[in-house]
Amino acid sequence: MTEKQAINPSDEYQIRIERLKKIKEKGIDPYPAISKRTHMINEVLGNFKVLEKKKTDIFVCGRLRSIRSHGNLSFTQLQDDSGMMQLAFSKKEMEAEHYKEFVKLIDIGDFIQVNGECFLTHKGEQSLMVHDWKLLTKTLRPLPEKYHGLQNEEEKFRKRYLDILTNSEVKEMFIKKGKFWNAMRNFLIQKGFVEVQTPALEASAGGADAQPFITHHNALDMDVYLRISMGELWQKKLMVAGFEKTFEIGRQFRNEGMDAEHLQDYTQMEFYWAYADYQKGMELVEEMYKYVAQETFGTTKFKIKDFDIDLGQKWDIIDYQETVNKITGIDVLNANQKEVEAKLQELKIKYDSKGFNLNRAIDNLWKYCRRQIAGPVFLTGVPEAVSPLAKRKEDNPELTQRFQPIIAGSELGNGYSELNDPIDQAERFERQEKLKEAGDEEAQDHDKGFVEALEHGMPPTCGFGLSERVFSFLMNKPARECQIFPLMKPKDYSK
Repeated sequence: MTEKQAINPSDEYQIRIERLKKIKEKGIDPYPAISKRTHMINEVLGNFKVLEKKKTDIFVCGRLRSIRSHGNLSFTQLQDDSGMMQLAFSKKEMEAEHYKEFVKLIDIGDFIQVNGECFLTHKGEQSLMVHDWKLLTKTLRPLPEKYHGLQNEEEKFRKRYLDILTNSEVKEMFIKKGKFWNAMRNFLIQKGFVEVQTPALEASAGGADAQPFITHHNALDMDVYLRISMGELWQKKLMVAGFEKTFEIGRQFRNEGMDAEHLQDYTQMEFYWAYADYQKGMELVEEMYKYVAQETFGTTKFKIKDFDIDLGQKWDIIDYQETVNKITGIDVLNANQKEVEAKLQELKIKYDSKGFNLNRAIDNLWKYCRRQIAGPVFLTGVPEAVSPLAKRKEDNPELTQRFQPIIAGSELGNGYSELNDPIDQAERFERQEKLKEAGDEEAQDHDKGFVEALEHGMPPTCGFGLSERVFSFLMNKPARECQIFPLMKPKDYSK
């Protein structure tokens, strides 16, 4: 018998159901809890000569990825989390009935346990001669075709487990993503930061300009919001409480549009550093990005979109007002909404007119300019009107002590010298509240509890945050593709 040919999935399902019945009739448990493993596959291959010489009896477990049967001899590929190796099943090396059961009842995709000895085939391939085997999991549905995997993008996302199984590059990407966050965590801990966990459900959605998800808390009989920032206002309260260096890595949620760079449910990191300003923040952030890139990817050089990026170089600093003026001819500090809207229309920049105001007009104009900047650079001098939580610049109160890493035409982080003047903060919240009443759904709530905390005194503090968009940019892939299980509309199984 040659390697099993492709069969119609519905027919294949029925064939496997019949094999499952036969397995049970033979008194074999198709889903046992207990298995035995003495080696991972990479350990066998890495110590093959020693194990072969000692004739060590080896137990390995994994999923069958191919089966080729030739009468009294069968060859398979067994895969575990560490690698893949060839197994040989010979009727001479085990009971005839047990060999027959393997050939007749086992399918590609099944999980098995085998024990045997290392040997080299006549072609010199490192293999395991199986003395005995045990079924660990009987699969009822076939795996995608070996060499092409899943072709439909929606199917890849919906059945990500199969995409990972059949595409080693996808699996490696998510291993890198784990390294990315661990590198960041290790960097901050080495710098003396303490990891904290703040609430994901909030009575008021604060800490960012974003539209929240709303849900109902039954026990307290009140509507609450899924957080739109990584505990920004909570971490600032911890600065009031006497902590000096905190950070959090977790999930946050924004009920907004979906595109190549934006998701609604994603991982974010934010840190807060007492007695530091935005200048010190930029120094730390530049060092952190370089460290994380090197630890995760082994390089600081990347091809992102149409830009060649080297994070390892010294990062320049650019000014918000100067940059927008240079590219568009608009002075954002002196232009009115009519002038900015006219420029947006001239440049054919699309924008949402609902709740539109001067702040949103300026922000849309800046985004047009930003897309033309390769970076890495830090954007500074951001107007106070679009920075409700940042401290004003001492030499120009219309601007803030805010900084944003710009890489490949996008903002890949946001930080500032935090506003710790409670009177100024209350006034800014009041202005934000008026914008929200006028229809700006992204304007911030007036958090009076946070203002009260500031009235107890918060030291000078620098805060900074970044999302998993940084990772997707370094991978040069859409953000959705870099999520292990992106949100999908439910599949209609009735069809």
